[in-house]
Amino acid sequence: MLEELKESVLKANLLLPKYDLVKFTWGNVSQISKDLKYIVIKPSGVEYDSMKASDMVVVDLEGNVVEGNLKPSSDTPTHIELYKNFPSISAITHTHSRWATIMSQAKLDIKASGTTQGDYFYGTIPVTRDMTKEEISNDYEKNTGTVIVETFKEKNIKANEIPAVLVANHGPFTFGKDAEDSVFHSVVLEEVSFMNWHLEVLNRHKSMSQNLLDKHYLRKHGKNSYYGQY
Repeated sequence: MLEELKESVLKANLLLPKYDLVKFTWGNVSQISKDLKYIVIKPSGVEYDSMKASDMVVVDLEGNVVEGNLKPSSDTPTHIELYKNFPSISAITHTHSRWATIMSQAKLDIKASGTTQGDYFYGTIPVTRDMTKEEISNDYEKNTGTVIVETFKEKNIKANEIPAVLVANHGPFTFGKDAEDSVFHSVVLEEVSFMNWHLEVLNRHKSMSQNLLDKHYLRKHGKNSYYGQY
């Protein structure tokens, strides 16, 4: 089942080592089916250079394996929680990419300091609060998703406008309209994390003007967008 989606999710996962977003097996990409009933996700702990489309695991929204001979990613409960609460997204990428993880561990928001970020993220990329002892001890992976959802609600952020988040002490998650798009946002996130860290060191970690942010984001997104050949 979902053979085309498995191929797409496999190809997206293979982009992670290509763009140097992961070491070893540290990362995963998933995408939800069009009927919103199933999620295709990378298997847990499988090396990228040996993965096949048939290795992708299909789970339902309760985390039950519907198809596949391998265990799904250990982060599957996090992905499920995000799909249930963010209906505007169709795919999720999680990595431990170097600079975004540094920002996560430093617990620093990634401010929209320049147009590179403004082109794809409509404002500050947030970092979550620390998880409690109880959240870590019980349903840790699900609660990782819960604190992400909480962060977006408290800050009144839309996941399709700021398709990324930093989990404190952990690492980044990015979202997209499909698996490849979510990886694309991980690549951009890594670049702006690199920039923001150095701006922090230089004591220049400040946001750009709202006017410039609006211009760069809205020229690529929304009904009046005009960037590109479309």
